[in-house]
Amino acid sequence: MELNNLSAENAAKLKDLMERLIADSALMLGYPVSKDFDYAELAGFLNFPINNLGDPFVASTYNIGTREMEREVLEFFAELFRAPQNNWWGYVTNGGSEGNLYGLYLAREIHPKGMVYFSQATHYSVQKNLHLLNMPNIVIRTQASGEIDYEDLRDTIKMNRHMPVIIFANIGTTMTEARDDVSKIKQILQELAIQHYYIHADGALSGSYSAFIEPRPAFDFADGADSIAISGHKFIGSPIPCGVVVVKKNNRDRIARSVSYTGSMDTTITGSRNGHTPLFLWYMIKSLGLEGFKKRALHSLEIAAYAEMRLKEIGVNAWRNPDSITVNLPEPAPQVRVKWQLALENGWCHIICMPNVTKHQIDQLVGEIAEANVMLSVS
Repeated sequence: MELNNLSAENAAKLKDLMERLIADSALMLGYPVSKDFDYAELAGFLNFPINNLGDPFVASTYNIGTREMEREVLEFFAELFRAPQNNWWGYVTNGGSEGNLYGLYLAREIHPKGMVYFSQATHYSVQKNLHLLNMPNIVIRTQASGEIDYEDLRDTIKMNRHMPVIIFANIGTTMTEARDDVSKIKQILQELAIQHYYIHADGALSGSYSAFIEPRPAFDFADGADSIAISGHKFIGSPIPCGVVVVKKNNRDRIARSVSYTGSMDTTITGSRNGHTPLFLWYMIKSLGLEGFKKRALHSLEIAAYAEMRLKEIGVNAWRNPDSITVNLPEPAPQVRVKWQLALENGWCHIICMPNVTKHQIDQLVGEIAEANVMLSVS
């Protein structure tokens, strides 16, 4: 069937869109999205309606899927996050927000009368998830860095210690990439003799590479987490937003049910699931391996340190959290902020040094900030 029959007007629209995307991609430093992937080898798979509906570990009557690749992706991250052997489960999600929703959903099913605690630096989508799940919650103060205030957490839990505790920990906050320390949180729960609790770790950006940092931050299952969610399109890179959630299998078993129509298990948030994104993640994992992932992490950290140094050289009050690829700076001139697509909150912006970011890009941005500051001082 011949479908390539676009009008000249619509063909021109596509051409214009491509040119705009190429230009904008080269000038995007304010959002955590990797752009250095090349999935051309997988282009042929776009000719198939790949759908991983149902549980990735249970066969379905729908055969056009990538379950085998998805399971290999999950095994990679289960090992990276030190999940309990023979007691983990997961799936490739539509993004970090779905992974967080899943973690909170499990926590609610295990502790229906639990109270959720999360910091004021938590991603905006979490409030929406809590509203959807109808879960009571309390916001905890943050430190200046964006990390949760452990004393406020302790005092607040103490006042509600008759309720099961559900912790939503940030492994890299949205603006400053601050990491909440899961081991410290678990220690607080033990010191308060809290018997019933659940800890979910939102590692959207930072969780993807924290395992390669030395000393290793306390964020995974071995540190006390019960579930971890990350984004796939951020540090790893994907043309379609996606993510990974890994949980303890015995917790997942509480909500599993069989569906005769699909022949699989109803264990995920959505019914139909993208079967292309597991293929993208699998391709990157097999291409890079652990050493390749570590190299990407070290590159990003090096560029972040360089960006912080260069900004300070021109008198900008830049800073970043330890072992973070996010550099915080006061809002630059509007034309610079808009051109480089720098996210803004309370007068502060950030540069996120993803694996594709180069020193040349940093130098260009710093030069434009310096030039704008000179113009401002002259006027």
